[in-house]
Amino acid sequence: MSAEMRMSPIPRPVKQENETGFFNCDGVPELSGDGSFAEELSVFSGQMSARYGAVSGNPPQIMCAKDGAIPAEGYRLRVGAGRIDLAASDSDGLYNGLQTLRQLFLSGDTGDVFVKTPRTHFVIPCMEIKDAPRFPWRGFMLDCSRHFYQAAFIKKLIDVLSMHHINRFHWHLADDQGWRLPVLEYPRLLEIGSKRRDPHRQEESYDEGSYTEDEIRDVVAFAAARHITVVPEIDLPGHTVSALAAYPELGCTGGPYHVEYRHGVFEDILCAGNDRIFDFVAAVFDSLARLFPGKYVHIGGDEAPTTRWETCPKCRQRMAELKLNEPRQLQRWLTRRFVQMLAERGKTAIGWDEVLEGVNDSECTALPDDLIVMFWRSWMDKKLIIDAAAAGRRLIMTPCNHGAYLNFRQFEDPDGPGAGYGAATLQNSYEIPLVYPEMTEEQAKLVLGGQGNLWAELINSARNAEYLIFPRICALAEAFWSPAAGDFADFKRWLLVHQRRIDSLGFVQYRENC
Repeated sequence: MSAEMRMSPIPRPVKQENETGFFNCDGVPELSGDGSFAEELSVFSGQMSARYGAVSGNPPQIMCAKDGAIPAEGYRLRVGAGRIDLAASDSDGLYNGLQTLRQLFLSGDTGDVFVKTPRTHFVIPCMEIKDAPRFPWRGFMLDCSRHFYQAAFIKKLIDVLSMHHINRFHWHLADDQGWRLPVLEYPRLLEIGSKRRDPHRQEESYDEGSYTEDEIRDVVAFAAARHITVVPEIDLPGHTVSALAAYPELGCTGGPYHVEYRHGVFEDILCAGNDRIFDFVAAVFDSLARLFPGKYVHIGGDEAPTTRWETCPKCRQRMAELKLNEPRQLQRWLTRRFVQMLAERGKTAIGWDEVLEGVNDSECTALPDDLIVMFWRSWMDKKLIIDAAAAGRRLIMTPCNHGAYLNFRQFEDPDGPGAGYGAATLQNSYEIPLVYPEMTEEQAKLVLGGQGNLWAELINSARNAEYLIFPRICALAEAFWSPAAGDFADFKRWLLVHQRRIDSLGFVQYRENC
């Protein structure tokens, strides 16, 4: 195996030039750098010591410096025979460079990556890397409603995501099957909404759980130290049966409702004609604003049937007051109001692409310009996406059947792990469409990036989740970071080495031909 292959980081750098010679050291070398990078150096030291123990105590051999000429989030890394130099213009870039260096150390470890106490003599070929991201939004979403994942697993996942330069963790905290976010004014959301019962199973409840405020703050701080922004999602107005089970007065029929044990899309959603839902949503947004310092909040907006609204007297009265012609316009009105409520709290709203549906023929249904749309329905005519960009709308691409939905099976086998909606192969993920040729240069600039999603309807453990996430998230990370038109054959060769790095961090993963 060549040194170039053994030392090719993922995602692929913009430019990598291999040089003669090797960097050799016994033990993890000391770091030295600008005081503004102290936290990044501390995190890197912690990541290395978690695997290799304490640093060597030798004179500093990794020198970090600030260089204002390097693009945002980018870095320059030079591995020399006697020392390693890393430069960046900002802390994001410095962290990204350290994570590339982390990969080089994992490959340069002469011990067996499958043992917990590897030898710590490092041999890294000399090279120079100049690197910067293609897109600013490089995301991953975890559905913690359909399956409750412990905070410890989420932190483990965030740490390895950061090694791949993923910078957004989209945390899906509520859906029909479970509510996980504490809201002080509405305690029954956790008392009732976080538990579900299947009448066909004997146990009282299953897959129950919720996060405390302290756990959420801990995850957010852990992610921030790894330069990942946590983006919480509370789906509105649909996918809210768990909330209705706790507070039935928020629905059109008044219930009774139960937390859903089934998969699917359900007709019971928040009542658009009931002003009490705005008190509820305000309390939820206050909790999100208090617990999540990042600027983004995802409001869902997908799969919200209007069936109840069509016959609900309150909703029909609301339509008459607003002079709306169709129930779908009620969702646009609600979305507009939710976006404004978040703006009042200093937050920018994101919604799934359904938020664009419905006729916009009045001021009350015009969506605010700063609403970001996340496109997932890849079977839709791409004209909808191009038209949204033409209207100046910022976009995030996460096409479900083009490798972005990691809950899909990794290969064409009906008995394989994952959801039964078909396969999303490693190549699908690597070749995910992010910018269309039909877009103008200005429209293409409105594509913020992309995201991989793991929906948990058919995933019942963290280890199963790992198996579905890896290595496809590696392919997505390269698509989001590296220059367009990468070579999939090269990626597969480099992945053979990279998967050993992931093994060494304790993750289960899928391998082809195994």
